Amino acid sequence: MADITAPAQVSVPAPAAPDFSGWTCPAPLRDLPRIVMGHGGGGALSAELVEHVFAPAFAGPALSGLGDSAHLELGGARMAFSTDSFVVRPLFFPGGSIGDLAVNGTVNDIAMSGARAAYLSCGFILEEGVSVEVVARVAEAMGAAARTAGVEIATGDTKVVESGHGDGIYVNTAGIGLIPDGVDIRPQRAVPGDVVIVSGPIGQHGVAILSVREGLEFGVEIQSDCAALGGLVQTMLDVTRDVHVLRDPTRGGLAASLNEIAAAAGVGVVLQENRVPVPPEVANACAILGLDPMYVANEGKLVAFVPRGEAEAVLAAMRAHPLGAGAAVIGECVEDHPGMVVARTALGGTRVVDLPLGEQLPRIC
Repeated sequence: MADITAPAQVSVPAPAAPDFSGWTCPAPLRDLPRIVMGHGGGGALSAELVEHVFAPAFAGPALSGLGDSAHLELGGARMAFSTDSFVVRPLFFPGGSIGDLAVNGTVNDIAMSGARAAYLSCGFILEEGVSVEVVARVAEAMGAAARTAGVEIATGDTKVVESGHGDGIYVNTAGIGLIPDGVDIRPQRAVPGDVVIVSGPIGQHGVAILSVREGLEFGVEIQSDCAALGGLVQTMLDVTRDVHVLRDPTRGGLAASLNEIAAAAGVGVVLQENRVPVPPEVANACAILGLDPMYVANEGKLVAFVPRGEAEAVLAAMRAHPLGAGAAVIGECVEDHPGMVVARTALGGTRVVDLPLGEQLPRIC
Protein backbone atom coordinates (compact mmCIF):
# COMPACT_ATOMS: atom_id res chain seq x y z
CA MET A 1 0.00 0.00 0.00
CA ALA A 2 1.26 3.48 -0.81
CA ASP A 3 2.36 5.69 2.08
CA ILE A 4 -0.45 8.24 2.15
CA THR A 5 1.11 10.18 5.04
CA ALA A 6 4.32 10.98 3.15
CA PRO A 7 4.97 14.53 1.93
CA ALA A 8 3.43 15.41 -1.42
CA GLN A 9 5.45 14.04 -4.33
CA VAL A 10 4.24 15.25 -7.68
CA SER A 11 7.12 14.22 -9.92
CA VAL A 12 6.74 10.83 -11.57
CA PRO A 13 9.89 9.25 -13.04
CA ALA A 14 9.59 8.72 -16.77
CA PRO A 15 9.43 4.95 -17.37
CA ALA A 16 11.04 3.21 -20.29
CA ALA A 17 8.50 3.21 -23.11
CA PRO A 18 7.06 -0.30 -23.58
CA ASP A 19 6.78 -1.61 -27.12
CA PHE A 20 3.18 -2.50 -27.98
CA SER A 21 3.64 -2.86 -31.73
CA GLY A 22 3.48 -6.63 -31.70
CA TRP A 23 0.40 -6.93 -29.51
CA THR A 24 -2.83 -8.51 -30.73
CA CYS A 25 -6.27 -8.40 -29.18
CA PRO A 26 -6.98 -11.65 -27.29
CA ALA A 27 -10.74 -10.95 -27.28
CA PRO A 28 -12.02 -9.93 -30.71
CA LEU A 29 -15.34 -8.16 -31.16
CA ARG A 30 -17.89 -10.12 -29.18
CA ASP A 31 -21.01 -11.49 -30.86
CA LEU A 32 -23.58 -11.54 -28.07
CA PRO A 33 -27.18 -11.46 -29.31
CA ARG A 34 -28.56 -11.25 -25.76
CA ILE A 35 -27.78 -9.09 -22.74
CA VAL A 36 -25.44 -10.64 -20.16
CA MET A 37 -24.47 -9.35 -16.70
CA GLY A 38 -21.23 -7.95 -18.09
CA HIS A 39 -23.18 -5.40 -20.14
CA GLY A 40 -23.93 -3.59 -16.87
CA GLY A 41 -20.44 -3.80 -15.42
CA GLY A 42 -18.91 -0.56 -16.68
CA GLY A 43 -16.27 -2.31 -18.79
CA ALA A 44 -15.80 -3.13 -22.46
CA LEU A 45 -19.20 -4.78 -22.84
CA SER A 46 -20.94 -1.73 -21.38
CA ALA A 47 -18.97 0.53 -23.73
CA GLU A 48 -19.97 -1.58 -26.74
CA LEU A 49 -23.65 -1.48 -25.74
CA VAL A 50 -23.53 2.32 -25.50
CA GLU A 51 -21.53 2.72 -28.71
CA HIS A 52 -23.57 0.40 -30.92
CA VAL A 53 -27.09 0.62 -29.45
CA PHE A 54 -27.78 3.69 -27.33
CA ALA A 55 -25.52 6.37 -28.82
CA PRO A 56 -26.81 5.92 -32.40
CA ALA A 57 -30.42 5.86 -31.19
CA PHE A 58 -30.11 8.96 -29.02
CA ALA A 59 -27.50 10.88 -31.06
CA GLY A 60 -27.25 14.55 -30.14
CA PRO A 61 -24.71 17.13 -29.01
CA ALA A 62 -25.65 16.92 -25.33
CA LEU A 63 -24.96 13.17 -25.27
CA SER A 64 -21.73 13.28 -27.27
CA GLY A 65 -19.46 13.94 -24.28
CA LEU A 66 -20.43 10.63 -22.60
CA GLY A 67 -19.16 11.84 -19.24
CA ASP A 68 -20.52 11.18 -15.75
CA SER A 69 -23.02 13.97 -16.42
CA ALA A 70 -24.19 15.96 -19.42
CA HIS A 71 -23.18 19.62 -19.74
CA LEU A 72 -26.21 21.70 -20.74
CA GLU A 73 -26.91 25.39 -21.38
CA LEU A 74 -30.37 26.61 -20.44
CA GLY A 75 -31.43 30.23 -20.06
CA GLY A 76 -27.83 31.37 -19.99
CA ALA A 77 -26.87 28.97 -17.19
CA ARG A 78 -24.46 26.04 -17.53
CA MET A 79 -25.85 22.93 -15.87
CA ALA A 80 -24.71 19.40 -15.13
CA PHE A 81 -27.47 16.78 -15.49
CA SER A 82 -27.14 13.10 -14.61
CA THR A 83 -29.25 10.02 -13.96
CA ASP A 84 -28.39 6.65 -12.48
CA SER A 85 -30.16 3.45 -11.47
CA PHE A 86 -29.25 1.34 -8.45
CA VAL A 87 -29.80 -2.41 -8.22
CA VAL A 88 -27.34 -3.34 -5.46
CA ARG A 89 -27.71 -6.62 -3.63
CA PRO A 90 -27.96 -6.73 -0.61
CA LEU A 91 -29.97 -3.58 0.07
CA PHE A 92 -28.04 -2.86 3.27
CA PHE A 93 -24.30 -3.35 3.75
CA PRO A 94 -21.50 -2.14 6.05
CA GLY A 95 -21.18 1.61 5.55
CA GLY A 96 -24.43 2.24 3.65
CA SER A 97 -27.49 1.06 1.78
CA ILE A 98 -29.13 1.35 -1.62
CA GLY A 99 -30.61 4.63 -0.34
CA ASP A 100 -27.21 6.15 0.39
CA LEU A 101 -25.90 4.94 -2.96
CA ALA A 102 -28.84 6.43 -4.86
CA VAL A 103 -28.21 9.90 -3.47
CA ASN A 104 -24.43 9.90 -3.33
CA GLY A 105 -23.99 8.26 -6.73
CA THR A 106 -25.91 10.97 -8.57
CA VAL A 107 -24.47 13.79 -6.43
CA ASN A 108 -20.99 12.51 -7.30
CA ASP A 109 -21.70 12.24 -11.03
CA ILE A 110 -22.72 15.90 -11.01
CA ALA A 111 -19.70 16.85 -8.89
CA MET A 112 -17.39 15.31 -11.50
CA SER A 113 -18.37 18.26 -13.74
CA GLY A 114 -17.37 20.71 -11.01
CA ALA A 115 -21.04 21.41 -10.18
CA ARG A 116 -22.73 21.16 -6.81
CA ALA A 117 -25.96 19.16 -7.06
CA ALA A 118 -29.05 21.18 -6.15
CA TYR A 119 -32.07 18.92 -6.81
CA LEU A 120 -32.67 15.21 -7.28
CA SER A 121 -35.57 13.15 -8.57
CA CYS A 122 -36.25 9.70 -7.18
CA GLY A 123 -37.98 6.71 -8.79
CA PHE A 124 -38.74 3.52 -6.83
CA ILE A 125 -39.39 0.14 -8.47
CA LEU A 126 -40.80 -2.03 -5.67
CA GLU A 127 -41.37 -5.77 -5.84
CA GLU A 128 -44.70 -7.04 -4.58
CA GLY A 129 -44.20 -8.53 -1.12
CA VAL A 130 -41.30 -6.37 0.02
CA SER A 131 -41.74 -5.13 3.58
CA VAL A 132 -43.00 -1.56 4.00
CA GLU A 133 -40.52 -1.29 6.89
CA VAL A 134 -37.66 -2.02 4.48
CA VAL A 135 -38.95 0.61 2.04
CA ALA A 136 -39.15 3.11 4.89
CA ARG A 137 -35.57 2.36 5.96
CA VAL A 138 -34.33 2.97 2.43
CA ALA A 139 -36.33 6.22 2.14
CA GLU A 140 -35.01 7.44 5.50
CA ALA A 141 -31.43 6.66 4.42
CA MET A 142 -31.99 8.64 1.21
CA GLY A 143 -33.36 11.62 3.12
CA ALA A 144 -30.44 11.62 5.53
CA ALA A 145 -27.90 11.30 2.71
CA ALA A 146 -29.56 14.17 0.82
CA ARG A 147 -29.40 16.43 3.86
CA THR A 148 -25.73 15.58 4.38
CA ALA A 149 -24.97 16.32 0.72
CA GLY A 150 -26.95 19.59 0.79
CA VAL A 151 -29.32 18.49 -1.96
CA GLU A 152 -33.13 18.37 -2.07
CA ILE A 153 -35.19 15.45 -3.39
CA ALA A 154 -37.76 17.49 -5.30
CA THR A 155 -39.85 14.95 -7.24
CA GLY A 156 -40.32 11.22 -7.62
CA ASP A 157 -42.33 8.23 -8.76
CA THR A 158 -43.22 4.74 -7.53
CA LYS A 159 -44.04 1.59 -9.49
CA VAL A 160 -44.72 -1.95 -8.23
CA VAL A 161 -43.91 -5.14 -10.16
CA GLU A 162 -45.22 -8.65 -9.51
CA SER A 163 -43.52 -10.90 -7.00
CA GLY A 164 -40.57 -12.65 -8.62
CA HIS A 165 -40.08 -9.90 -11.22
CA GLY A 166 -37.74 -7.70 -9.18
CA ASP A 167 -35.27 -7.90 -6.36
CA GLY A 168 -37.02 -6.07 -3.56
CA ILE A 169 -36.18 -2.48 -4.42
CA TYR A 170 -34.59 -0.74 -7.39
CA VAL A 171 -34.02 3.02 -7.26
CA ASN A 172 -33.38 5.59 -9.98
CA THR A 173 -32.17 9.10 -9.22
CA ALA A 174 -31.53 12.04 -11.52
CA GLY A 175 -30.01 15.35 -10.55
CA ILE A 176 -29.10 18.84 -11.72
CA GLY A 177 -26.57 21.42 -10.59
CA LEU A 178 -24.94 24.61 -11.84
CA ILE A 179 -21.40 24.55 -13.25
CA PRO A 180 -19.39 27.54 -11.96
CA ASP A 181 -17.96 30.08 -14.39
CA GLY A 182 -14.46 29.24 -15.57
CA VAL A 183 -14.82 25.51 -14.89
CA ASP A 184 -14.43 23.09 -17.80
CA ILE A 185 -14.01 19.54 -16.49
CA ARG A 186 -14.39 16.67 -18.95
CA PRO A 187 -12.42 13.57 -20.02
CA GLN A 188 -11.27 15.14 -23.30
CA ARG A 189 -9.21 17.76 -21.43
CA ALA A 190 -6.50 15.38 -20.18
CA VAL A 191 -3.13 16.33 -21.73
CA PRO A 192 0.42 14.95 -21.50
CA GLY A 193 2.06 16.25 -18.36
CA ASP A 194 -1.09 16.15 -16.24
CA VAL A 195 -0.64 14.61 -12.81
CA VAL A 196 -3.07 11.86 -11.77
CA ILE A 197 -4.35 12.02 -8.18
CA VAL A 198 -6.69 9.62 -6.40
CA SER A 199 -8.56 10.93 -3.36
CA GLY A 200 -7.96 7.94 -1.10
CA PRO A 201 -7.72 4.17 -0.66
CA ILE A 202 -9.54 2.14 -3.31
CA GLY A 203 -11.61 -1.05 -3.39
CA GLN A 204 -13.54 -0.73 -0.14
CA HIS A 205 -17.08 -0.63 -1.54
CA GLY A 206 -16.83 -3.68 -3.79
CA VAL A 207 -15.20 -5.82 -1.11
CA ALA A 208 -17.74 -4.68 1.51
CA ILE A 209 -20.60 -5.75 -0.77
CA LEU A 210 -18.98 -9.10 -1.53
CA SER A 211 -18.29 -9.85 2.14
CA VAL A 212 -21.94 -9.54 3.18
CA ARG A 213 -23.39 -11.03 0.00
CA GLU A 214 -21.34 -14.20 0.24
CA GLY A 215 -21.02 -14.34 4.04
CA LEU A 216 -17.24 -14.01 3.92
CA GLU A 217 -15.12 -12.98 6.88
CA PHE A 218 -11.68 -11.42 6.49
CA GLY A 219 -10.85 -10.90 10.17
CA VAL A 220 -12.04 -7.28 10.12
CA GLU A 221 -15.27 -5.67 8.89
CA ILE A 222 -14.67 -3.84 5.61
CA GLN A 223 -16.96 -0.85 5.22
CA SER A 224 -18.10 0.81 2.02
CA ASP A 225 -16.60 4.23 1.32
CA CYS A 226 -20.01 5.53 0.16
CA ALA A 227 -19.97 9.34 0.47
CA ALA A 228 -20.97 12.52 -1.37
CA LEU A 229 -17.92 14.20 -2.93
CA GLY A 230 -19.35 17.64 -3.75
CA GLY A 231 -17.58 19.35 -0.85
CA LEU A 232 -14.22 17.81 -1.74
CA VAL A 233 -14.55 18.95 -5.35
CA GLN A 234 -15.37 22.49 -4.25
CA THR A 235 -12.28 22.48 -2.03
CA MET A 236 -10.17 21.53 -5.07
CA LEU A 237 -11.77 24.23 -7.22
CA ASP A 238 -11.03 26.81 -4.52
CA VAL A 239 -7.35 26.14 -5.27
CA THR A 240 -7.68 26.26 -9.06
CA ARG A 241 -10.53 26.13 -11.54
CA ASP A 242 -8.15 24.59 -14.06
CA VAL A 243 -8.85 21.01 -13.01
CA HIS A 244 -8.87 19.09 -16.28
CA VAL A 245 -10.69 15.82 -15.46
CA LEU A 246 -12.61 14.31 -12.55
CA ARG A 247 -14.16 10.84 -12.43
CA ASP A 248 -15.57 8.73 -9.61
CA PRO A 249 -14.31 5.19 -10.21
CA THR A 250 -17.44 3.15 -9.53
CA ARG A 251 -18.26 0.18 -11.80
CA GLY A 252 -15.03 -1.24 -13.24
CA GLY A 253 -13.00 0.56 -10.58
CA LEU A 254 -10.01 2.80 -11.06
CA ALA A 255 -8.89 0.82 -14.12
CA ALA A 256 -12.11 1.48 -16.06
CA SER A 257 -12.12 5.20 -15.28
CA LEU A 258 -8.50 5.68 -16.34
CA ASN A 259 -9.03 3.75 -19.57
CA GLU A 260 -12.11 5.80 -20.42
CA ILE A 261 -10.21 9.04 -19.86
CA ALA A 262 -7.18 7.88 -21.86
CA ALA A 263 -9.41 6.87 -24.78
CA ALA A 264 -11.47 10.08 -24.71
CA ALA A 265 -8.41 12.36 -24.64
CA GLY A 266 -6.09 10.28 -26.84
CA VAL A 267 -3.35 10.24 -24.21
CA GLY A 268 -1.39 7.54 -22.44
CA VAL A 269 -1.50 7.11 -18.67
CA VAL A 270 1.41 5.76 -16.63
CA LEU A 271 0.78 4.66 -13.04
CA GLN A 272 3.26 3.93 -10.29
CA GLU A 273 1.62 0.80 -8.91
CA ASN A 274 3.13 1.06 -5.43
CA ARG A 275 1.67 4.56 -5.05
CA VAL A 276 -1.93 3.43 -5.52
CA PRO A 277 -3.38 3.35 -1.98
CA VAL A 278 -5.01 0.01 -1.18
CA PRO A 279 -6.05 -0.72 2.44
CA PRO A 280 -4.37 -3.87 3.82
CA GLU A 281 -7.73 -5.54 4.48
CA VAL A 282 -8.82 -4.91 0.88
CA ALA A 283 -5.49 -6.15 -0.46
CA ASN A 284 -5.74 -9.30 1.65
CA ALA A 285 -9.35 -9.97 0.62
CA CYS A 286 -8.52 -9.47 -3.05
CA ALA A 287 -5.51 -11.79 -2.76
CA ILE A 288 -7.69 -14.52 -1.26
CA LEU A 289 -10.42 -14.08 -3.88
CA GLY A 290 -8.15 -13.59 -6.89
CA LEU A 291 -9.34 -10.02 -7.53
CA ASP A 292 -7.37 -6.97 -8.64
CA PRO A 293 -8.16 -3.90 -6.46
CA MET A 294 -7.75 -1.69 -9.54
CA TYR A 295 -10.99 -3.15 -10.91
CA VAL A 296 -13.03 -3.11 -7.68
CA ALA A 297 -15.77 -0.48 -7.39
CA ASN A 298 -15.60 2.59 -5.16
CA GLU A 299 -18.47 4.87 -4.10
CA GLY A 300 -16.67 7.68 -2.28
CA LYS A 301 -13.44 8.28 -4.22
CA LEU A 302 -12.45 10.37 -7.20
CA VAL A 303 -9.55 10.45 -9.62
CA ALA A 304 -8.33 13.86 -10.83
CA PHE A 305 -6.13 14.98 -13.72
CA VAL A 306 -4.59 18.36 -12.92
CA PRO A 307 -1.80 20.44 -14.49
CA ARG A 308 1.59 19.65 -12.97
CA GLY A 309 2.04 23.21 -11.74
CA GLU A 310 -1.17 22.99 -9.69
CA ALA A 311 -0.77 19.44 -8.40
CA GLU A 312 1.01 20.13 -5.12
CA ALA A 313 -1.51 22.76 -4.01
CA VAL A 314 -4.49 20.64 -5.07
CA LEU A 315 -3.10 17.59 -3.26
CA ALA A 316 -2.57 19.60 -0.06
CA ALA A 317 -6.14 20.94 -0.20
CA MET A 318 -7.53 17.44 -0.75
CA ARG A 319 -5.61 16.05 2.20
CA ALA A 320 -7.02 18.82 4.41
CA HIS A 321 -10.58 17.64 3.62
CA PRO A 322 -12.01 14.63 5.52
CA LEU A 323 -12.87 12.80 2.29
CA GLY A 324 -9.44 13.42 0.78
CA ALA A 325 -7.18 12.71 3.76
CA GLY A 326 -5.69 9.69 1.98
CA ALA A 327 -5.14 11.44 -1.37
CA ALA A 328 -2.05 10.39 -3.32
CA VAL A 329 -0.34 11.11 -6.63
CA ILE A 330 -0.38 7.84 -8.56
CA GLY A 331 0.81 8.71 -12.08
CA GLU A 332 0.82 11.06 -15.03
CA CYS A 333 -0.39 11.56 -18.60
CA VAL A 334 2.10 10.90 -21.40
CA GLU A 335 2.19 11.19 -25.18
CA ASP A 336 3.23 7.55 -25.62
CA HIS A 337 0.74 4.69 -26.17
CA PRO A 338 -2.35 6.96 -26.56
CA GLY A 339 -5.55 5.43 -25.21
CA MET A 340 -3.69 2.93 -23.07
CA VAL A 341 -3.02 2.73 -19.32
CA VAL A 342 0.15 1.04 -18.06
CA ALA A 343 1.50 0.52 -14.57
CA ARG A 344 5.11 0.42 -13.43
CA THR A 345 5.41 -2.42 -10.92
CA ALA A 346 7.48 -2.46 -7.74
CA LEU A 347 9.96 -4.77 -9.52
CA GLY A 348 10.54 -2.28 -12.31
CA GLY A 349 8.41 -4.01 -14.93
CA THR A 350 5.46 -2.66 -16.86
CA ARG A 351 1.98 -4.14 -17.17
CA VAL A 352 -1.03 -3.04 -19.15
CA VAL A 353 -4.04 -2.03 -17.03
CA ASP A 354 -6.73 -2.85 -19.55
CA LEU A 355 -10.41 -1.95 -19.67
CA PRO A 356 -12.27 -4.78 -17.91
CA LEU A 357 -14.58 -6.90 -20.06
CA GLY A 358 -17.46 -6.77 -17.59
CA GLU A 359 -17.43 -6.53 -13.82
CA GLN A 360 -15.62 -8.71 -11.29
CA LEU A 361 -18.45 -8.19 -8.82
CA PRO A 362 -21.89 -7.67 -10.41
CA ARG A 363 -24.72 -5.78 -8.72
CA ILE A 364 -22.47 -3.55 -6.59
CA CYS A 365 -24.35 -0.29 -7.20
